[in-house]
Amino acid sequence: MARKKIVISIVGARPQFIKLAPLAARLKSKCRHLILHSGQHYNYEMSQSFFDQLHIPAPDLNLNVGSGSHGRQTGRILERCEKAIISNKPDMVLVYGDTNTTLAGALAAAKLGIPIGHIEAGLRSFVRTMPEEINRVMADHISDLLFYPTPTARKNLHNENITRGLVRSGDLMYEILDGCRPIISRNKQAFNNHGVDAGEYILITLHRAENVDDPDRLEKFVEILEQIRHPKLFLAHPRTVKTLRRFELTRRIKKIEDLIIDRPQPYLETLTLMSGAAAVMTDSGGIQKEACFLGRPCLTMRRETEWLETVDSGANFLVDMSLSKINRVLNRNLRPRRQQQYRINRMKPSEIISGAIMKYFHDHR
Repeated sequence: MARKKIVISIVGARPQFIKLAPLAARLKSKCRHLILHSGQHYNYEMSQSFFDQLHIPAPDLNLNVGSGSHGRQTGRILERCEKAIISNKPDMVLVYGDTNTTLAGALAAAKLGIPIGHIEAGLRSFVRTMPEEINRVMADHISDLLFYPTPTARKNLHNENITRGLVRSGDLMYEILDGCRPIISRNKQAFNNHGVDAGEYILITLHRAENVDDPDRLEKFVEILEQIRHPKLFLAHPRTVKTLRRFELTRRIKKIEDLIIDRPQPYLETLTLMSGAAAVMTDSGGIQKEACFLGRPCLTMRRETEWLETVDSGANFLVDMSLSKINRVLNRNLRPRRQQQYRINRMKPSEIISGAIMKYFHDHR
């Protein structure tokens, strides 16, 4: 009897856990699937809550790398991933998205000659100062299977002369979100827990380095919160809380009367709060997609986005840190959008990805 193929999924951050959820269940029946958690995100709301709420199997391995500078964190993950890969002898390593975990996992596998599958390949912001852009570009160029979610992503790969191993997979995040719709629509308690009324508030997140590590941009963000005349719920990332304190902006932000500040919430609660918001303001790629999928207008506090389709559909607005642009969007008669289609030829992304992996094994016997 032939040995079952071993596939290791390397994850470590919120969007990766979400993408892992539907694929883990699918791979379980096809191969021996191991989950390696880098520990890049490690508190309950940003990590364990996803495993609990989305019924993801507990990680088989945890590297416990924690926080740190980009170089230090990437180096730690790379070193510890290498040991885990050597020990478990996988037939393929899967990496997800564009975090330091993505790059370190891909590099570790490539240097050991292990085939790599990159889920969410081909996305580009074309801003090389963004760590995420470096991570996704490098991961794409050393991967053997590239699971791209959109036609634009395929075009980006072709423009970089990446033409082999391309698989149009659709979006795993949309797949899991669609399955969660009944749960989030029933969870009315989330509004009471945060003192907000459905349809009356703006949900806000901010975490990217180019925003929270720049004192001028972070102060501009606080000014925007002071000027927007809407109730606001700000789910403040631990990184953002630290830099607000470091740049002496904490007292100022706490004085804003119509602003509620809370820590990041578990996945399903966040989706409920997003679905009940009048609009969403964020710099997160994942939340851009989730807001648009839920039909909520999204104001993205960046100059660009790797999710061009959300902008082209009229559901996502690039407002940067411009109060005038933000007010212009909020003063429109914003209406809910229709649900995004995420299946390819009636197949779910998890079906397409798992099938392509098994075909790869068959073709490379």
